[in-house]
Amino acid sequence: MNSSSGDTDEGDSRDDGHGHGAITPVETAAERVCDLRSAWLDRWGTETVPIDRITGRTLAEPIDAPAAIPERSHATMDGYAFDASGGYPYDLVDREVFPESDPPSLSTGEAVRIFTGAPLPPEANAVLKQEEATVEDGRLDGSPTEPGTYVYERGSNVAAGERLFAAGERLGAKDAILLGDLGVDEVAVTERLSVGLLATGTEIHEGRHADLDSPMLAGLVRGWGHEATYEGTVPDEYERVRDRIAGLAADHDVVMTTGGTSVGDKDYVVRALRELGTVLFHRVALRPGKPIAVATLDERDAVVFAVPGKPVGAHAVTSLVARSFFTGSTALPTVDATMTSDVGIAVPEFTYAVPVTLADGEAVPLGHVASPLAVYDETFDPSVLSSSTRATRADGFVLTESALAAGDEVAVVPYPVVER
Repeated sequence: MNSSSGDTDEGDSRDDGHGHGAITPVETAAERVCDLRSAWLDRWGTETVPIDRITGRTLAEPIDAPAAIPERSHATMDGYAFDASGGYPYDLVDREVFPESDPPSLSTGEAVRIFTGAPLPPEANAVLKQEEATVEDGRLDGSPTEPGTYVYERGSNVAAGERLFAAGERLGAKDAILLGDLGVDEVAVTERLSVGLLATGTEIHEGRHADLDSPMLAGLVRGWGHEATYEGTVPDEYERVRDRIAGLAADHDVVMTTGGTSVGDKDYVVRALRELGTVLFHRVALRPGKPIAVATLDERDAVVFAVPGKPVGAHAVTSLVARSFFTGSTALPTVDATMTSDVGIAVPEFTYAVPVTLADGEAVPLGHVASPLAVYDETFDPSVLSSSTRATRADGFVLTESALAAGDEVAVVPYPVVER
């Protein structure tokens, strides 16, 4: 077992603004988690799946092209194939070439009727589409045509031996297209991670408060292509928290806890992680969602994400930081919109995740007094907003480290981007 001396979060540069010490920038945290994933990939088992089941799976081995694609040049229009380095008219041969056909050889000055997807004769390098062609007495005339016109040229898609997929890459439905074209029917992928979800807190354990986090976290994990199991609750008692985490780490690849990650008298989770393993970092410069901790429990071959208990903040920090461990990506595609209201910030050098609704290119900050959820007036209030379940009706969020003004052009991260 590693002691607290294995804690590696000392080198982070920012302070949390409340005298609690170092804090990690959000982008740095996500990158460190992504690096952690790369380091742990070889610990994960593999299985073989057909290409109709690859969506969300992580490729275990690289894939190179066994041959050039296409192996032969093909027509991309219905029309006439010929060597365009010559000139009109061309003599039509008495053949038609379909996708299933073996094309004839052409002599100089000859053309042949061809259909979309059909292989070109070896001597042909262009296709004149039928709408631009004139045929009289077996001779073809038409508009000027350059070599390569309406031709899917041999090897233009993929070169033989080219690396197309890297080990560790997360696959999507579209990847089945290229894999199928390569002649690949099944691929080796890493097994889905087993994630145990544990809610901490006496008030939840005794049923006084509902556990709003675990169903949400289970949805995130499953949306990222892995398996989530709800493992119940534990009260705010140090030894029970520690032993429950240790037990789940023996049964799962990943343990995800909620609550007990701050610096209160009964916040025991991070202390337990420091006794059980190595804390990579604790607290990120994100509001809401700051008090996340990430740890490795090497003796149990498990990773732990200790997530704060307030549900909106828990969703924000899990989807922005923990997501990269499950998906291998820190990318956040955005859509452009215009802010409808001023939004101030209280503490600089933090990243603020401001929930917004989108309509007609406008971003309405949900939580602002001018929105259906009146949580704050001018200054963004992440503490209250993090507990407001109605904030989940937002369409996405704006990440900012500075105040926003009505009329500002902003980049909105839609929620589906971080949930799959």
